[in-house]
Amino acid sequence: MDFNGILLIDKPQEWTSHDVVAKLRGVLHTKRIGHAGTLDPLATGLLVILVGPACKASQYLMSQDKIYTGTLRLGVVTNSQDSDGEVMEENPVPAELTREKIEDAMHAMEGDQYQIPPMFSAIKINGQPLYKAARKGKEVEREKRFIRISKFEMREMRGNRDVDFYVECSKGTYVRTIAHDLGRKLGPGAHLTALRRVASGKFNLDQAVTLEALQTMEPEAIQARMLAVHDYVPAVAML
Repeated sequence: MDFNGILLIDKPQEWTSHDVVAKLRGVLHTKRIGHAGTLDPLATGLLVILVGPACKASQYLMSQDKIYTGTLRLGVVTNSQDSDGEVMEENPVPAELTREKIEDAMHAMEGDQYQIPPMFSAIKINGQPLYKAARKGKEVEREKRFIRISKFEMREMRGNRDVDFYVECSKGTYVRTIAHDLGRKLGPGAHLTALRRVASGKFNLDQAVTLEALQTMEPEAIQARMLAVHDYVPAVAML
């Protein structure tokens, strides 16, 4: 079957976005598969997969805003800004750092701004991904990127270290850098311990299917799950 459309996948933890694409090439027996926005291995949730002619919509769909839920831990700073990295600092969390003060700092980070991408990223400088230099302990100067944080809210605080949050942000925003920067603003530092993408543009995680479930489906059932590109992408974006 010649598949064509948008397939929403609930990415499992520890898988890279490339891993998911490679797996789907085997399941769907086609090489023409791409995605509209990567997720780190630590992250789970909505991965927008494009199959067949739908791959032309990649740039348009990548430009959409994203929504995440996640958890950050105060008092611990890592070199990757998430729990996959090495611990660089461990600091006490002051008793006076109340929930209200943390929430105020989160809201203060909302709006248009520039973000410095993390060293542990696939961004290329002089043809080399930054993470290769980071693994050697090197720090490379990076250009700031314009981003927008539309909403940054606390959902729950567990103890005095773990903060569950909700964030709406523009494309290209590193949520682990948001966690890192919040920790710096508050004093003791922080890193990301969990992240789940729940929406990307008009797509929602409720529409997604797991890889396990997909592998049990007949080709006709898989095609039936695919969303028609013309329902989400203007014709001019497909030229």
